[in-house]
Amino acid sequence: LKADLPMPRIAIVPSQNPNAFATGRNKNNAVVAATEGILSLLTDDELEGVLAHEMAHVRNRDILVMSAAATIAGAISFAARMFWWNSMFGGRRGNENAILLLVVAITAPLAALLLQLAISRNREFKADREGSLMIQRPLSLARALEKLEEGNRRRPIERGNPATSTLFIVNPFRGGSFVTLFMTHPPVRVRVKRLHDLAEQTGYIA
Repeated sequence: LKADLPMPRIAIVPSQNPNAFATGRNKNNAVVAATEGILSLLTDDELEGVLAHEMAHVRNRDILVMSAAATIAGAISFAARMFWWNSMFGGRRGNENAILLLVVAITAPLAALLLQLAISRNREFKADREGSLMIQRPLSLARALEKLEEGNRRRPIERGNPATSTLFIVNPFRGGSFVTLFMTHPPVRVRVKRLHDLAEQTGYIA
């Protein structure tokens, strides 16, 4: 393989939502999955770009990284709630302390969530770059991302847990744009621009 990794197991997901994802805690038990929708939407070159992106996730152990980030964020949120309730009902508190506790209870989980989302967006940028360099065709991945954005707008996943959106190459649950700070994925237009810039820098313009 161009990724210099063991051949992962391949799965085809019976969904018309055009998407792909990788799973597995390390390169030796990785699974790369593609939906039926993405197979019918993309050309072979574009699909290779998507699969290379997923292999970059496998090589960088991003599934493990994001699982750890989600666990830490959840633990911080739980600890903040427990701290708030214990402080409120554990004894008498002044108004100033109560306000401070409320601020901590709100901002700590929010900060943990924002950090988790920032890590997710950074890993997507990194997988875009490394995956496109594997096949030496950044523009193939750029074209794929543009098609996938439109395809997911037309055929979003109607049922499912949005918490799993970080697994996919593009967010399948997004009904519209949202503040970038709270997005699991970078905006596709930014990802595409970076890939075009990479193509110019490297000369991989095919």
